[in-house]
Amino acid sequence: MREISYRDALREALREEMIRDPTVFLIGEDIGRYWGGAFKVTKGLAEEFGDERVRDTPISENAIIGVAVGAAITGMRPVAEIMFGDLTALAMDQIANQAAKIRYMFGGQAKVPLVIRTPFGGGVNIAAHHSQSLEAWFMHVPGLQVVVASTPYDAKGLLKTAIRNDNPVVFCEHKLLYPLTGHVPEEEYTIPFGVADVKREGTDVTVVATLYMVHKALAAAETLAKEGISVEVVDPRTLVPLDKETITESVRKTGRVVIVTEDCKTAGVSAELAALIAEEALDYLDAPIKRVTTFDVPIPFSPPLENFVIPDEKRIIKAIKEII
Repeated sequence: MREISYRDALREALREEMIRDPTVFLIGEDIGRYWGGAFKVTKGLAEEFGDERVRDTPISENAIIGVAVGAAITGMRPVAEIMFGDLTALAMDQIANQAAKIRYMFGGQAKVPLVIRTPFGGGVNIAAHHSQSLEAWFMHVPGLQVVVASTPYDAKGLLKTAIRNDNPVVFCEHKLLYPLTGHVPEEEYTIPFGVADVKREGTDVTVVATLYMVHKALAAAETLAKEGISVEVVDPRTLVPLDKETITESVRKTGRVVIVTEDCKTAGVSAELAALIAEEALDYLDAPIKRVTTFDVPIPFSPPLENFVIPDEKRIIKAIKEII
């Protein structure tokens, strides 16, 4: 099977869906001919599909999502790119109060087939306004679906599913994933929402991880395997809908769990996952639930400080050893 980058997998998904469905169009800052997106995901698409379907916008996230919501409820399938996930804050009224609620408030007479693509996460030293992980914000809003693809294969299959979905989807990416390569089939495929993936099977402890943290968890598991510790790594792939069964089945099997996410610990994704496990699998636990997250601080610009506050392989290994 061929290997392509996460970036190229996303671009393939966009291109294939634009060919398949003429109502699909892209909208966002610098996504067109001049730049091809801040992380080059849309490079070449404006040349192929034209400026009508790959629309550069002014620097106004509120306007981008407002236009996209309007287009979605009138029959189009917009894919809106917000250059950095932090900047979704500037469009939260449109996302949380309009896109998420329109279908419900109109009794299903209107639908909002909108995808919002945006990169989260640190590791590239661009400070507190451009390095946050805010996935939990969107989990908290009824009406939104939330995707956290960690591999090129997952990114392509889930993005195609998102574009065909009749509900608004926040498609969370990670800046450090764009150059990552992996196996992606050339033939058509999609991945259903709400189906987690066991990235590595194990028997001693379950690690539930998202986005770039999946790869840190896999590295930690590889290191611990040399010491005779068997780690199972579960990737939810979507946070809404969430595959509760796969997560709890893994925890019942291993009896121990460490949750690794890059967002802040307080009221974050890890808190919701820990609550789920406590409700559904508490009697199977042989040790307390451990969470490895970014500290509750703004992301520093300083590279050493940024590396300190974001989870790494050593912190994951430490948490696992504390409950083994």
